[in-house]
Amino acid sequence: MAVNMEMPILIVDDYKTMLRIIRNLLTEIGFSNIAEATDGQAAFEKLKKERFDLIISDWNMEPMTGYELLRAVRADGNLRKTPFIMVTAEAKTENVVAAKKAGVNNYIIKPFNAATLKQKMKRVIGNF
Repeated sequence: MAVNMEMPILIVDDYKTMLRIIRNLLTEIGFSNIAEATDGQAAFEKLKKERFDLIISDWNMEPMTGYELLRAVRADGNLRKTPFIMVTAEAKTENVVAAKKAGVNNYIIKPFNAATLKQKMKRVIGNF
């Protein structure tokens, strides 16, 4: 089954430039229904009000990190199955292990391009 290119995607980053980069990469790949949040807490509030088919979140944010957002999403009965891709500038093994244990679906190390994003997304949501 093909992925709906209109599926709602939530991107989360406290750095406006990174939000714009990820939005542009998603648009380049063909996705158009993209919402933004500037920290984990704002993202979690949006997730409680709207349905998203994918979350792409930065790890390092204040006051609520991407890792804390991931744990909150996985602990919520209505959200726990939402595909989640973590983005980080740090390739620390312990972070990857912690994110995997918390239920992350995939992991992207910055910097990345549209091809990398598409490849990681295909592993999580299927072919498009």
